[in-house]
Amino acid sequence: MASYLKMPKLSDTMSEGTLVKWLKKEGDPIAVDEDIAEVETDKATMTMPSFAEGILHKIYVQEGQTVALGAALAIVLEDGEEPPADADTPPAGEAKIEAPVAEAPAKSEPAAAPASTPAPAAVAAPVPAAPSARIKASPLARKIAKEKGIDLARVSGTGPGGRITKKDVENAPVGGGGGSLGLLPPATAKPDRSVPLTGMRRVIAQRLLESKTTIPHFYLNIEIDTEPLMNLREQVNAASTANGGPKYTVNDFVMRAVVLATGSVPEVNGSFQGESILYHGETHLSVAVAIEDGLVTPVIRSAQSKSIKDLAAELKDLAVRARDKKLTPNEMTGGTITISNLGAYGIANFDAIINPPQAAILSIGTITKQPVVNAQNQIVPGQRMWIGMSCDHRVIDGAVGAKFLSELKRFLETPVLLVS
Repeated sequence: MASYLKMPKLSDTMSEGTLVKWLKKEGDPIAVDEDIAEVETDKATMTMPSFAEGILHKIYVQEGQTVALGAALAIVLEDGEEPPADADTPPAGEAKIEAPVAEAPAKSEPAAAPASTPAPAAVAAPVPAAPSARIKASPLARKIAKEKGIDLARVSGTGPGGRITKKDVENAPVGGGGGSLGLLPPATAKPDRSVPLTGMRRVIAQRLLESKTTIPHFYLNIEIDTEPLMNLREQVNAASTANGGPKYTVNDFVMRAVVLATGSVPEVNGSFQGESILYHGETHLSVAVAIEDGLVTPVIRSAQSKSIKDLAAELKDLAVRARDKKLTPNEMTGGTITISNLGAYGIANFDAIINPPQAAILSIGTITKQPVVNAQNQIVPGQRMWIGMSCDHRVIDGAVGAKFLSELKRFLETPVLLVS
């Protein structure tokens, strides 16, 4: 008997989906649970399994088109079955199909081929400059040249072996006199671009606006002494790699500390329910992962029962599959608290927006070396990291948030507690 493949609900907040790519074509046999298409939801692009078995007879939704939840995508016939008279058209009353909007070129710009999908237009990568290591120059000469916008490749050096010195840069005529010096060319102006929102980016915008305007955020920050953590991490990594194991990142230890602190202060592990607050019995840890066209927060379930090794391995797997668009709906939903780490980008501190219906998100900054005052009132080298916490004031009071960060600080500054 003929059956219709309909747009499934692939995330808890999904109301529509964009058919990114068909993995099967008309006339192909398909089996139950076989991946047949890639669908972009409000959270990610993921594969869609077939819910029927037979022959893919007719495709109704083309690549790049957006349809409402439950709309017919295609019709599947049993092997040898005659198609019904109306098989070439979707069922009456189906939600309207929205075709992708092509970007129109600005009148002042040369006409370009319209985009075939809502994905952002490709941007040509800049041509890298020649490696500076090929140019012999003193560090001071390089600094002065950089400040003045001077191309050292066009400066003749008078130092040993043709090395460019401070004097060579300072004495060179402005404008490149003598053919040895020239200013870097001005950057080429680029035309403005208007890029249609993808389905994911549209929903990210909607949800962040909703979060920021309907949830009463308040923010706490705490500074962590990370020297004990970095010393322990070095020892753990040395032992692990010596036995053929992986290296652990700072974020792996932070995840474990957040889970333990949540166990100590369970009041932060809640969700506002309108007339009640739901306190979750387990910690399902969401971790922000940047992908090509947005941000996703895959979930490590029952994180309270997992070691640093378990957490590290699971996050690595989730991150790889997030970037390959292979996450399942179950791996994208149900988180109870979120970590967002921008330390790898050199960000010292920031305040993140809460991921509803959760009540808290942690903002992890980079570790910096700086002078600190020790217990003997001496100024000594130290390592510090800022952690921010954005809280839903309907669920978490200031004192509760402060207690949680105090526990998080205790675990990170006594890192042996993380591996015991």
